[in-house]
Amino acid sequence: MGVISPPQLETGIPEGLWGRLRADPLRAPEHIALAAAEHHAPAAAAWAAEKRGRYAVGNAELAQMAKRRHATLARFGGAATGVGGLLTVVPDIVLLAWIQSRLVFYVAAAHGYDPRDPMRPAELLVLRDLYPDPHTARKALDGIGRTVAEAYVGNMGTKLERGREQAMLSRLLRFVGKRTASRAARRLIPGIAVAFNAVANERDTRALADRAIEFYGG
Repeated sequence: MGVISPPQLETGIPEGLWGRLRADPLRAPEHIALAAAEHHAPAAAAWAAEKRGRYAVGNAELAQMAKRRHATLARFGGAATGVGGLLTVVPDIVLLAWIQSRLVFYVAAAHGYDPRDPMRPAELLVLRDLYPDPHTARKALDGIGRTVAEAYVGNMGTKLERGREQAMLSRLLRFVGKRTASRAARRLIPGIAVAFNAVANERDTRALADRAIEFYGG
């Protein structure tokens, strides 16, 4: 239970979000981005203000602090959920997406951006290569533009019959930067999954942190 505590304490997934993901799995990235804005933005603003109030710390150093903390959270989360193979692969991906979304809001706050700005969740989706620019992503979040599901599936609606969990997993894999099925498949092998998830989740989170730092830090 010890390895589960860190991500649970800081990054527990809201119950309401689970319900939205199950009900509308093809729009999982958008649901996570909007929930992240609600839950992570106030915490990120408070964190940045507290650090600046206590320490003589610059934007770049604050961003590195956010990177290190979230890489650690991703590593612990991957080790904890890797135990169950197929039974935990979807929770693993959802937890990783939640941790990574939190990271982006903290990096934005570290660089002086208001994490509560409505463009932050749109930028999160852009950083994950789900939309070409923040304005298009924001339109999708507002229900105006094409969602990830519509852009990805197009006219192949009959394929949604494969099941909600599989649909959710395929959408979320792209959201957390998994581009190949082989990498995801290793999450299903008991024993291997524990080590693989921990290493892969930390690596992918550090890569996203570097991208967010470049995006917000210029």
